[in-house]
Parts: sequence; structure tokens; C-alpha cells
Amino acid sequence: MADFKITSFLTDKIQQLRIAVIGDVMLDRYFHGEVKRISPEAPVPVTKINRINSVLGGATNVAANLAHLGCKVFMGGITGEDENRQLLEKLMEEAGIDYSGLVSSPLRKTITKLRVLGGQQQMLRLDFEEVGDLFPQEREALTAWLDRLLETGLDGVIVSDYAKGVCASGFVQDVIAKAHAKAVPVLIDPKGADWSKYAGCDFITPNLKEMCEAAGCAKDNEDAAVMDMAQSARTLFNIKNVVVTRSEKGMTLVNDKEVIHSPAAAIEVFDVSGAGDTVAATLLAGVAGKLSLQEAVYMANRAAGIVVAKVGTYPVHRDELLKDLLTEERKQGRGYRTLSWEEIASLAATWKAAGETVVFTNGCFDIIHVGHVTYLEKARNLGKHLIVGLNTDASVQRLKGVTRPLVHELDRARVLAALACVDAVVLFDQDTPTELISQIRPDILVKGGDYKPEEVAGREYAGEVQIIDFEDGYSTTNVVNKIAELAKKGLL
Repeated sequence: MADFKITSFLTDKIQQLRIAVIGDVMLDRYFHGEVKRISPEAPVPVTKINRINSVLGGATNVAANLAHLGCKVFMGGITGEDENRQLLEKLMEEAGIDYSGLVSSPLRKTITKLRVLGGQQQMLRLDFEEVGDLFPQEREALTAWLDRLLETGLDGVIVSDYAKGVCASGFVQDVIAKAHAKAVPVLIDPKGADWSKYAGCDFITPNLKEMCEAAGCAKDNEDAAVMDMAQSARTLFNIKNVVVTRSEKGMTLVNDKEVIHSPAAAIEVFDVSGAGDTVAATLLAGVAGKLSLQEAVYMANRAAGIVVAKVGTYPVHRDELLKDLLTEERKQGRGYRTLSWEEIASLAATWKAAGETVVFTNGCFDIIHVGHVTYLEKARNLGKHLIVGLNTDASVQRLKGVTRPLVHELDRARVLAALACVDAVVLFDQDTPTELISQIRPDILVKGGDYKPEEVAGREYAGEVQIIDFEDGYSTTNVVNKIAELAKKGLL
């Protein structure tokens, strides 16, 4: 991809964006347990609950994605005056979302979806909701909130329609007109077959099923069929860009000048819940940040690939997406850089919050050989993610003398990052990695050789310490000595 600017955009500019999200607000609750028997009362599995967690759902998941990407987010919608509203407020505060546009209505209950999971299998879903169009006082409050935001400045608006009542035709048209009067782009995440209420928007992001519903037909997931449906809808409803998410075939954007196909990025798909929210959030952030359409679509597709590899509703995080994009840049031969301490600490926190085990090890890794790879593979097998702390050139010299390292720090980092067992590489200049480990706080700290756990630097900041034996017969010194011996004999 020419003029690749995404990583620099994620590092800096995305945090300057101000984006409003309007739509159907929901709370997603997950009751996690295990199933060991069938109920004697009825032929149903008995699920013993051992963990409960609540996350932002519906339109608030779009807002959560934007917030975790680093944007300043403003949430508008309707809730009831109940305990679930209070839980939503708590979750939005934790995510850094401004929910001043979340209207509390005595006429409603907060929409809540409750899922019971036995292991990784969803056993039951219960929906608590009251569907209905906006009451006059609700619409008035939301309109006044949006007017204030547009006056103070917005970079984009997302309308997230889950067909629960907020996104009625007249109100959506009013949002589009008000935003366009201030030259603010509007993206619609649609629901239902009637797209007339979305007429004139800048972007619409249906999945294939929603695209077929709007077209009034069922078509295969083929390029020509998707392009035909998207082009017809774009013309009929005066929509600038139709972006169809196509599961295993990725995404396709159609406008009056170009068609962009972006192949799917996910290696493993565990749960597609919320993937559309991630696409909507990431795509509009890219457009608002002045990325090209090709770059914005590509970034949104990579973000969706991260989300579908998780279980449950999961908002993509900026550092996680940045790491993924840096890895992809490296594969395509573009410039390489390691993650900063701040980025790696945030990424580790994201992984741990998702219940994934983070492993850390460190070393010089000068001239990587089989012993290094075997050691790193063993370390990675202890958890879900392996972070490698790499000594800078200066710290290697202090440890091993002025003739070392033989390979520059960024070259060593790039080779390490290319290994399938390594998830991220971060440089440290200190004599020990203690300070770095205090920032990452890994679940497992790994050291090689004949160390005792109580001797390992940084152990006080890790959940546990594991010692892994080095592979006999392999060392950088042996490699260097063999090269020197061959050179001395004139064989090199």
C-alpha cells in the first residue's frame, strides 16, 4: 500500500479526534460458568456460574472502540432510570467516554442482553428491552445535545442503529443535515431493509446479510454481486460510500470513483459479536483523521480481525491495533520500529484485561540461533502472549564489551519480531530490565540458565517466575568463534 500513514496516525493524530456516537444503547452481561451435568428437573444443562462481567453493548460498543483507540468520544442515546443505567455510567467512565448525551428516561428500561456461557459455548441469551420510537422530549434532549457538540466542533458522527427506536427516520435525517451543515462526515451502521432514513450519509457499513436485505434479494458472497448491490444502494439513497463487511472475504468499499477490496485479516474466528461496531468506529476515525479511503478500510479490516479472535463483545485497543499493523508492515518489507514502553505497557494491560496470560523474557539475542528460538518457543508456550525485552546496543556493550553487539539493536528486534512465538519486542537501555518489568507487570517472568527464581531481576513485579534451561551446544560466542577460526584458516 503506497503512502502508508496508519501507524503514525495511531501514534499521535487519532488522540486529537472528537467523534459523537448516537444510537441504541445496550448493556451486555456475561455469566461464565461450567457445565458438568443435566438438570433432573428438565433435559437442560446446569451451568455453575463462577464469573460475571458486564461490557458496553450496542451503540456504546462503538463508543468504546473509539475511546480505546484514543479518540475523545461523546455518547448520545436513551436509557431507563435503573441499576443497569448506573452500571453503564460506570463502564463509560472507566472507558473515558463523555455520556452527557445519554438521556435518562422514566418511560423506558435500559436495554440489556444477558448471556450464559458454559466454557466457551453460549448456552442461553436473555434480552430485556422495550422497543419504541423516540418520545418528543427524548428527541428534543438528544437534538439539543448534538447542536452543542457541533458548535464546539466535531470531526465525525456515527449513527449506530440496532432497530430499538432511537434511529427513527426523521431523527436520523435531522442528524445528517445538522452534521453536513458543519461539514462533519456521518457514518451509519444500519439495521433493517429501509435505507431511506439513511439517505445522504457519507458512509454506510452493512454486513452481507444486511446488504441483501436492503437490496431485497439473496446473493452469494461474490465480488460482482456485492459491487452491484452496493452501487445500486449508493445511487438509490444518495450515499457516498457503501462499505460491505463480508466475513471470510473481508470488506469492500464502493463509491462513484473506485472499488476497494480488503481481504479478511483474522486467522482464528471465535466470536463475531461487535465486529461491525469495530469496523464503523475504526473506519470513521481513519476518515476523520484524513487517511485515504484505502488506508481507512485496511485499518478497519485489521481491527475487525483482532476483535473476532476474541470471545464476547470486545472493543479494539489502539496499542493492540498498532502492534498488529507494525507486524504487517514488517511482513511487507516496510520500515520497522519497536513499541515504546508506554505502548507495550498498555498492550500488556489490554491482554490481561481480556484474561490472556502475558509472558516476559529479556536478553541481548545477538546473532539469533537455534538455542534462542527453542528458548523463546518454550517461554511462549507458558502463556498466550510473549513480550521480549531487548538490550540496546549501549547496554550490550556494558555487559559484553566494546566488540558487541555484532548486530544493531533494530535489526535484532526485527528478527525477533518475525518469530511466530514472539508477540512484541521492546528495547531497554538499563543494566537490568527491572524498570521495564515494573511497567509491564507480566503474569509470568521467564529467565534462562541456572538462575534461581529469587535471583531474577524484576521478579517482584511479576505474577510468577519460571526458569527455562538453555539448549546445550548453542551460543552466540560459539558462532563467533567458529567464524573467527574459519577466517583465520582463510576459508572465509
